[in-house]
Amino acid sequence: MGEGFGNTTALVTGAQGFIGCWLAERLLGEGARVVVPRRSVEPRSRFMVEGIAERCVLVDADVLDQRAMERTLADHGVNLVFHLAAQPIVGIANRSPYSTWESNVRATYSLLEACRTVGGSGEPPRVVVASSDHAYGDHEELPHREDFALKALYPYDVSKACADIVARSYADAAGLPVAVTRMANTFGGGDLNWSRIVPDTARALIAGRPPVIRSDGTPERDYLYVEDAVDAYLAVARSLDDPAGHGAAWNVGMGTPVSVLGLVRILIAISGHDVEPDIRGPAVPPAEIDRLYPDSAAIRERLGWAPAWNLERGLEATYRWYERYLSGGAAAFVADVA
Repeated sequence: MGEGFGNTTALVTGAQGFIGCWLAERLLGEGARVVVPRRSVEPRSRFMVEGIAERCVLVDADVLDQRAMERTLADHGVNLVFHLAAQPIVGIANRSPYSTWESNVRATYSLLEACRTVGGSGEPPRVVVASSDHAYGDHEELPHREDFALKALYPYDVSKACADIVARSYADAAGLPVAVTRMANTFGGGDLNWSRIVPDTARALIAGRPPVIRSDGTPERDYLYVEDAVDAYLAVARSLDDPAGHGAAWNVGMGTPVSVLGLVRILIAISGHDVEPDIRGPAVPPAEIDRLYPDSAAIRERLGWAPAWNLERGLEATYRWYERYLSGGAAAFVADVA
């Protein structure tokens, strides 16, 4: 695979989603051919309105269908896989754990088994699987290091921990060149999940409303700008050229944990509005962890990755994206959701 991706055919599951869209766009920019399993997608997403979809090869294949994924990998000569497709909403996972585990766990082993099977007749594709820092669960010691136990208890966190373990087991048991990423909370333009703090706060401020905080504002997270997340995915993909990287887990974060209230106050300052946040929630909302952030020393030291964006600059770029997006009557499209 080398340094670039010009000779790469990459399958990107979840390319229609927030991070996957940015990743697909970067791969296309580097000359890769990008194959994307087709699924229904919000027509106003970046994938659709910014011309990314029309540059990808869209295939009718369900990630849950192992045989369909085998055909896709073989027919298109895929040599690199990024598996980002998932049910990413904590609240949905709490209400419907079974469907979340189907999307996040079964889809992972179905795809990995397809990669293993296709590789049986030749060299298997390299695979990068999106885990999450949520897989660690609640630890007293912070920040989380890659050698920490995965102590997830809540449905979403469990789904990511299971997918993480399954992926790494394919490296050990099947010799598949796979690695996982455990990323901090990622933000940036194009995230249309309005239950997340950054897009919801930006939308409220642009509409001239006080942003709502659904905790007491004290929970702490590390955050990561989406373009830095994409750089990390590509760095991990390159690392799979070396068998020593097979089965590795990589933490990725900015390294500057901040409280929810602190994050919201930065966005308020960027907006220029004189408002106070509307704090409505308990100290820690149900099925959430109070303090959660990863130690990214390993990926910095071993793969040479480092964030190019600090928190303030990333939030500034993100806020300006939502200003453009919500202009021209789009505000009606993004009416409040639960």
